[in-house]
Amino acid sequence: MLQNQNINIAVDAIVIAYKEQELFILLVKQKYGIYKDTWSLPGGFVLDGESLSTAVKRELKEEAGIAVNYLEQLYTFGDNLDRDPRGQVISVAYFSLVNPSKLKLKANTDAKDAKWFSIHDLPNLAFDHKKIIQKAIERIVSKLQYQPIGFDLLNKEFAFSDLENLYKSILGKNIDRRNFRKKIMSFDLLEETGNIQQIGSGRPAKMFKFRKSKYKQLEKEGFNFEIKFA
Repeated sequence: MLQNQNINIAVDAIVIAYKEQELFILLVKQKYGIYKDTWSLPGGFVLDGESLSTAVKRELKEEAGIAVNYLEQLYTFGDNLDRDPRGQVISVAYFSLVNPSKLKLKANTDAKDAKWFSIHDLPNLAFDHKKIIQKAIERIVSKLQYQPIGFDLLNKEFAFSDLENLYKSILGKNIDRRNFRKKIMSFDLLEETGNIQQIGSGRPAKMFKFRKSKYKQLEKEGFNFEIKFA
């Protein structure tokens, strides 16, 4: 039996970038409403006849002026009936990992500003968006153990230390570097480019790139990657 409902469906996007050996979150400043001038995740209501994936891509374009290559559905938030002061709103959250150098932010529609914030220095957030971000970080930490990470976060060429620092930034802990290198290389995931990076007076570092076909295979099939800490 059909019943009248007064429930709205929304989408939120957690776009996570890596730069300067830190993780950053894309936030937008609300232009209207009860949370005017408050920072939040990009997102909004799903339109009639619109799919969830189309809605989240539209909101990212409208509020931050960007399009990302891949969005993964994270979680549905709706157990807290008071999560949105406008009424009962269920939010389907998506997350994406990006290289910020490839994106140019431009606030539009109902967003006053768009900006990257370090996960260690987030402002007060609207709605339950702090909880949503925490859930996204938990998912990424979990993914490290069964899928490769870094293809969309690092430059095309990178030193092995860049990959180490990425994992350390996500995990928030120092890792056993020798064990980490041995495990990564055993997956045949990287190949040397033949280039050398010289930083200061230290030892020159070989440059690597991901084997794209192998990366995609491991993304699809998964692997068992137990990370040991220092």
